[in-house]
Amino acid sequence: MAPTLFDNPAKPGDLIEIDRGTFKHWAVYIGGNEVVHLMPLNADNDSESFGTLMRFLDSGVAEVKRQKIWELVGSDSYDVNNLLDDEYEARERHVIVREACRMVGRQMPYCLFTDNCEHFVTNLRYGKPESRQVKTAAVIAGVATAGVAIAALGAVLFSSLLKDDDKKRRHHK
Repeated sequence: MAPTLFDNPAKPGDLIEIDRGTFKHWAVYIGGNEVVHLMPLNADNDSESFGTLMRFLDSGVAEVKRQKIWELVGSDSYDVNNLLDDEYEARERHVIVREACRMVGRQMPYCLFTDNCEHFVTNLRYGKPESRQVKTAAVIAGVATAGVAIAALGAVLFSSLLKDDDKKRRHHK
């Protein structure tokens, strides 16, 4: 069922976070139940999370698109999430909408880690391209890497202790 104006709590200039399962897709609400968002050329609105994520990873170019919010969201859930309002001052709503609409149809570089849809919308709203999900992924990857390194170091130390224990036993004979 398509959302109606009553179902949509967004105001022009608000950021829309769409839950795609393993990742979030971002758009900026421009009014009239429409959003502007950055979509890699080889991707589509399909919410099959792993397949869509793989297409995002494989793309180097994206297009700025304007769509009805329910066309973009499909059967996924979404929230208004002006995630950086506590850190940065948002630009005026009419400026955000005007800039977003001016970019529709434009092709732009796309990189999941440096130029993704979240970078695009935060740059429109705050004048600063940031991606919290990239930062979160980097922290998780760093923790996982540190955990693997600690486990490997522990294995080496444990192995070393066992060898030292074997040497001591041999000397006592």
